[in-house]
Amino acid sequence: MQNLLRQIKRCDICKDALAHRPNPVVTASERSKVIVIGQAPGTRVHATGVPWNDPSGDLLRVWLSVDKETFYNAENFALMPMGFCYPGKGKSGDLPPRPECAPRWHNQIVAKIKRPRLTLLIGQYSQRYYLREAAKRNLTETVRHFEDYLPEFMPLPHPSPRNRLWLKKNPWFDETLVPRLKEIVGAILSES
Repeated sequence: MQNLLRQIKRCDICKDALAHRPNPVVTASERSKVIVIGQAPGTRVHATGVPWNDPSGDLLRVWLSVDKETFYNAENFALMPMGFCYPGKGKSGDLPPRPECAPRWHNQIVAKIKRPRLTLLIGQYSQRYYLREAAKRNLTETVRHFEDYLPEFMPLPHPSPRNRLWLKKNPWFDETLVPRLKEIVGAILSES
């Protein structure tokens, strides 16, 4: 795994499409229990090289009911976005994740994780890529039917501050899905 992660850190296949220098952000271990697949690093994560080191990560850790020490322990969580580098700014937020990363690297990372118990699919990009035709007509319906994808996957909305309106419009998420997520992740992390 460490050799693979070193290769990824040196990756520059999309350098000509990026406004900033490539800085792939990913962490994993052969013993990772939960795989977290997000979208792409934002500016803060790009600058620090620490995944989920922003308000989105703060809310995600609340949803998971874990502290930073637990979250950043690669034996607990593999943190791999769809696009490993910051894609740049678009008209209404960050650009979509670069399409080169997932096909080039994801299968190799997942193949080295010996026994992942759950993969969290955060946002529409990871849900479309991993669920394919099993995804519902939109993110809301996919997340609402999260039980359909267990025990392998759990789809989530992105915990970005930009999605606060979505969370307000969908109170069932906090009432139903978040408690179930905490229960499942708690059970996984307590396994020896």
